[in-house]
Amino acid sequence: MNIVAVLCYLAVGASSVALIAGLAGAPRNGPAGGHVHDVMEGAFLAGGPARAVDTAIVAMAADGRLSVGGPGIVLVHPNSVAREPVERAVLEAHAAAPSGALHTLRCAVMRDPAVQEIGDGLAARGLMAAPRDNRRWQVWGLAQAIACSLGFPVAFLLTVVQYMGEDAVGAEFPFLVMVVPALIGGAVTGAVCAALAKRRITRAGQQALREYRTAHAYATHPAVLVAAHGLGALPDPVLRAQLVAAARIRTAPHPRTAWSTGDDAGAAAVVWCAGAGTGGGCGGGSGGGGSSCSSGSSCSSGSSSGGSGSSCSSSSGSSCSSSSSS
Repeated sequence: MNIVAVLCYLAVGASSVALIAGLAGAPRNGPAGGHVHDVMEGAFLAGGPARAVDTAIVAMAADGRLSVGGPGIVLVHPNSVAREPVERAVLEAHAAAPSGALHTLRCAVMRDPAVQEIGDGLAARGLMAAPRDNRRWQVWGLAQAIACSLGFPVAFLLTVVQYMGEDAVGAEFPFLVMVVPALIGGAVTGAVCAALAKRRITRAGQQALREYRTAHAYATHPAVLVAAHGLGALPDPVLRAQLVAAARIRTAPHPRTAWSTGDDAGAAAVVWCAGAGTGGGCGGGSGGGGSSCSSGSSCSSGSSSGGSGSSCSSSSGSSCSSSSSS
């Protein structure tokens, strides 16, 4: 039993060291000094594709280009024009969706390249880590945590066998007691590393987001408020309720969806989650509710004081989740 205990320590220790070293070397820490260029980048950095889409909808509703009526039906007013790519994606998605359902519109725009490319730009400047970058370490950490947790009942059974033999009186130290430190340490290390690997915002991104929020601390435009703080900051209670309700509706997977790196669907090369909270996760809330338009994998999130989570799958094959408070 002593030999088995030593092997257990060696295996858990080697796995933990490799996991920590791999995660530390992952591309998560971009160069300092990056800045948020506009409101859409601020929204994406604070809450991912979900918040970017909500910000665009709120901006268009604020100046009368569209309105949202009950029960969650979007009406685009005549002669409405887009002022930036995400708003153009909203108009195109609305034109392609005869029903005008808000929850369908949100998920369709989240998948649009105009939204996904915002994440690509932030990643290129080191403010976010692409969804696929830490997928390996997230899976490794979860696998280690689960394996170490399952090791407890196995160690207990081996301890029972140890004391059932004829020489039980002179048996060595209980096997379970010998391996408990290794199992606990391995489980904790795996769980912590898996949680860190889920995070999308780099340290430079967190600094840029803080600067963006400070710069707009006294903003009053609804779109800027939503971008920086989520739907909970939206002054219009009717529109806020409609967007929160839409975020909670599960939507069928997009027919072209094949795989995902986060929670948005489509055929893009890099696919981002529907949220990226301030805590660094790929999922942060838009300030209320949760949405799911997934196929293949998901990205979920939660947010206190607004409670938003969303999950939309796309084309990269990974999942992520996080929580944040706003």
